Amino acid sequence: MFYIGDFARVGRVSVRMLHHYDAIGLLCPDHVDSTGYRLYEATALARLNRIVALKNLGFTLKTVSRILDESLSAEELRGMLRLRREELEDQLAAGAARLASVEARLRVIESEGVMPEYEVTIKSLPALRLAELSAEAASFEPQSISPVIQPLYKRLYTALEAAGISPAGPGVAYYEALDGGRVRVHAGCPVPDSVRDGEFDVVTLPAVKQAATLIHRGTMDNVMPSVQALARWIDSNGFTSQGLNRELYLDYGMSDDPEQWVTELQEPVASLR
Repeated sequence: MFYIGDFARVGRVSVRMLHHYDAIGLLCPDHVDSTGYRLYEATALARLNRIVALKNLGFTLKTVSRILDESLSAEELRGMLRLRREELEDQLAAGAARLASVEARLRVIESEGVMPEYEVTIKSLPALRLAELSAEAASFEPQSISPVIQPLYKRLYTALEAAGISPAGPGVAYYEALDGGRVRVHAGCPVPDSVRDGEFDVVTLPAVKQAATLIHRGTMDNVMPSVQALARWIDSNGFTSQGLNRELYLDYGMSDDPEQWVTELQEPVASLR
């Protein structure tokens, strides 16, 4: 048997915690000697391990007690723990996405009133024959777009390589606004006229008579300041936006460092003059 201090050390918990578990009937000592010292058998470690694991996964001690009293098998308990772990991982991912969104907005706010280091060019865009894949994103925020568009491009280039097709130019992404704030993301790249539909769709992206274009450098997760700088330029130079911007990936993925990526934002516009 272990005295309570030794049992706490082996179980990697505090003596105070063991006193509390005893008080609420969750883990009682196997023996109390004449002097009042609590003693635990090694077999009590199995129950302690379950208590700590369930508690760390967010279950209340009342729920932990009920779970343990149901005498679940090890496999049933593992299944419950895996499910709870997945729930917590989803919560962490959602929290990380919200934090990234807040940080992106903070960067935009911090850039307000600062003279932008962007050069905007008005030019026409030719029609493009694209091989593309598409999927829906929850919103047009970068933190919603990136987890959708990156797998699309990976699948697209894998399919093109398997078909023996070489892209005829850098990747081009464009977007469609859907109901409820959702967005359809189109991840494409130019291909020769001879290419037909396969594991991907082949579409013609129409020419644009006028587009305001701006070079964004760095990861697309930090694109908001560039997008809003382009919007301010359009508004203050006698133009109006004609839709969501396209993205031409001039140097996307050529470097392992996303901060080295180069993307041209292309927003269709019409002159108000």
